[in-house]
Amino acid sequence: MALTRGLEREGYDVDVSRNGLDAVSLAASGAPDLIVLDLNLPDIDGIEVLRRIRSWSAVPVLILSGDGEEERKIAALDEGADDYLEKPFSLGELRARVRALLRRAGAAPDSAVISTDGLDVDLAMKTVELDGAAMRLTPTEWRLLELFVSQPGKLLTHQWLIARIWGAGHGDETVQTLRAHLRSLRAKLGDDSKEPRFIRTETRIGYRWVPPVATNAPAGGASNHGG
Repeated sequence: MALTRGLEREGYDVDVSRNGLDAVSLAASGAPDLIVLDLNLPDIDGIEVLRRIRSWSAVPVLILSGDGEEERKIAALDEGADDYLEKPFSLGELRARVRALLRRAGAAPDSAVISTDGLDVDLAMKTVELDGAAMRLTPTEWRLLELFVSQPGKLLTHQWLIARIWGAGHGDETVQTLRAHLRSLRAKLGDDSKEPRFIRTETRIGYRWVPPVATNAPAGGASNHGG
């Protein structure tokens, strides 16, 4: 198939599963560096495949969703998917997303201090400096920043953030509260939502922390599960 050939031309070793149950088994036995997961599978739902894999693995997962599947796409992201592509998509876009996910997976910080574009966040001491000046954040602003810098580039949905800041059981009204705290955090960071330096908005879905630009992407393997 075109998707497999496109990734193989990039130098990736690609294993293909034709259904969800085989994908779960292959993920367990093959230890892939990345999984490309179609939500529409012939046997079990793609979100259930993701849920099973996430019960024991943190491997990066890129989901493929069709037009009109926004709710399922968000549900998959809430279950732990790292990013998504909407069909139809170009092979160039697929390859770019795969490279970005593999790059992020290999970029886990060795230090408690995370630095990017003049911002220094000390996760152990819970301190923040911007361009050398100390910043004061509210507890909620700190928790948001901590979640963002710990997962650079990953799309964090509204509900995922809400569950980790305020716990489960909150309704849609909490999204407005989340947005208010985001506006306050952005103001302190000097971040423009239209031209983000740190936090990029994904309309109707959530937010991403903008990672520093890497000049060299590490080589890696990819598995296409249920594509």
